[in-house]
Amino acid sequence: MNMTDIGLLVLVYIYVIIIFVISEKFLKDKPSFSRRFVHIMVGNCIFVMPFFNDPYTMVWFLTLPITIAAFLLTKYSPIKIKSGVTDAGHALGLVYYAGIWTFLIFLLPDKLWIVGVAIGAMVYGDGFASLIGQKYGKHHFNLTGDVKSVEGSITMFIMVCIMCSAVFLVYGAIGYNIPNYNFAFVVFISLIATVCEAVTPKGLDNLSVSSVSAVLYYILMV
Repeated sequence: MNMTDIGLLVLVYIYVIIIFVISEKFLKDKPSFSRRFVHIMVGNCIFVMPFFNDPYTMVWFLTLPITIAAFLLTKYSPIKIKSGVTDAGHALGLVYYAGIWTFLIFLLPDKLWIVGVAIGAMVYGDGFASLIGQKYGKHHFNLTGDVKSVEGSITMFIMVCIMCSAVFLVYGAIGYNIPNYNFAFVVFISLIATVCEAVTPKGLDNLSVSSVSAVLYYILMV
């Protein structure tokens, strides 16, 4: 591990710690919003990934440790640690979140743009869909045990389109080797990711949305 990767790790850890401190100290009275705040803000790290010289540095020293830490904050942990972030929503949601991120980097270390669009779809799509759906959702449906809203699903589709496009823009601007941007593919995959989020129950959308998005991008663009 070179000094650049060490410096990036330190900066990312400081950033993540600040996010969790804000969540626990200042947003503890709004557990649902606090959870989504962490969900979305930690997701910004997808734009740091291409700067690492060794992608596996992120696996062993960042995403995997965060996966373990997230599990230790759940009710399933042998160590009982009180946390408003994991108490709100589905208990293993953040574990799935960090775990699928770890798996995708490990699987696609030379195609981090796919990891970026897959995690971006889950982080921003699902995150904003939940926030908008809870606040403005009026047309609800329940397909598999979780109440969703049409307004939330529309938000999901729009945010996935935006974030996938942003990943292409940012990764391309810094010289990362990515395929040519294809808006039709982005729209199609955003639609499938939205349907996937709507029908996936019990917090498993953190796994399903990322996995489906990654597979579709790989098939269509690689």
